[in-house]
Amino acid sequence: MSRPAFVVGVGMTKFEKPLTRAWDYPDMGREAASAALRDGGLCYDDVQAVCASYCYGEPTSGQRVAYELGLTGIPIFNTNNNCSSGSSALMIARLLIQSGAFDCVLAVGFEKMERGLSERYTDRASPVERHRASLIEMGADVRPVTPKMNNMTSDVIKMFAYAANEHSRLYGTTPDQYARIAHKNRKHGSNNRYACFQSEISLQQVAKQPLLYPITTGMSAMTADGGAAAILCSEQFMHLHRLEKNAMEIVSQHMVTDIPSSFGKSFRNLCGVEMSRLAGQRCLRDAAMSIRDVDVLEVHDCFSCNELFMYEALGMCGEGKGGGLIDEAEWVKNAAGGEVCVVGNQWVVNPSGGLESKGHPIGATGLAQCAELNWQLRGVAGKRQVDGCRVAMQHNFGLGSAAVVTLYQKYKPEQPLSVNHMKPPTASKL
Repeated sequence: MSRPAFVVGVGMTKFEKPLTRAWDYPDMGREAASAALRDGGLCYDDVQAVCASYCYGEPTSGQRVAYELGLTGIPIFNTNNNCSSGSSALMIARLLIQSGAFDCVLAVGFEKMERGLSERYTDRASPVERHRASLIEMGADVRPVTPKMNNMTSDVIKMFAYAANEHSRLYGTTPDQYARIAHKNRKHGSNNRYACFQSEISLQQVAKQPLLYPITTGMSAMTADGGAAAILCSEQFMHLHRLEKNAMEIVSQHMVTDIPSSFGKSFRNLCGVEMSRLAGQRCLRDAAMSIRDVDVLEVHDCFSCNELFMYEALGMCGEGKGGGLIDEAEWVKNAAGGEVCVVGNQWVVNPSGGLESKGHPIGATGLAQCAELNWQLRGVAGKRQVDGCRVAMQHNFGLGSAAVVTLYQKYKPEQPLSVNHMKPPTASKL
């Protein structure tokens, strides 16, 4: 039986629009990792291995970040799984703990990005050429979304726009329902000091600046610079250093990469919906839980339509019912004097503001989700706090492709888990 792994420290930088702050990826990684070490009451000498995640950087960029923390000679592993790179680093760190090879591992993600997505190497096969070919085979327009937009950014927007239209055609989902998710996330993000965008926007503002129907700029995650980190350890290390108070167990975790249905006849599956469904089901199975045991989720809302897809893929509602879930959502006051949006009378999704508010520094995103959920489970998230939450789920998707789902719960060995149904004391319609 493998050993359990616990998150005992998290940290992140404020996410910033690219080119607006004079810093580089070593600064981002150092700031995030140092914050996680302080949070855990540890020093870098306690760390026995590092898992670094990034996409836009040279080989061994993880080593360059670790040099900012100390020169201790420990193993450093670099990983790149597109937008799920941060969750991939987290998964590797967990596996290293579970294997017994190490007792304390730092997972750190960072990204110094440009205004849009890009492919740097044009003299060799693209890793997403099969996805691009499937997009065209299913009838997508070959022209870029706008004349000046590069192919990678254009193709990603097309994939999710066509997926949103597919969902609308099959189930009657409306652009207004996608807009409601964006509005919700920007309102949540207004209480997140780490978010790139910290202001609410109205439904009318969300509908402005169309990219490709039904997606607008307001429904999209913008690229950003920043870093995030987590410290994972074994149970023995946790007790030795008396870290039980803030320890969160990673109860289960699964990654699913492309499967046959990814390249079938569904734009949604090209965007990772079936992969995410399988990863979520396997996580819940391994944890002997149902989605009703989960209180709070951070899901990969690269576009607001993808959050709606995840309502269905992760089992929060039936197929085609995601639009109704956001229509019936309610804003609930919390003990800190803020408000969070509850869907399905049960779940708060993306209380951090999601990628749409925080921005999307690709290598850091999954670890920023980890940080938010750990703060939520500790009860220290302030005005975006989900009161009484006990179990959290994280979903992170990277094109090319990898869908990673992670389940967390607070370390309380003396108290067995029981199903928790959130009953909001006061509520107002979204």
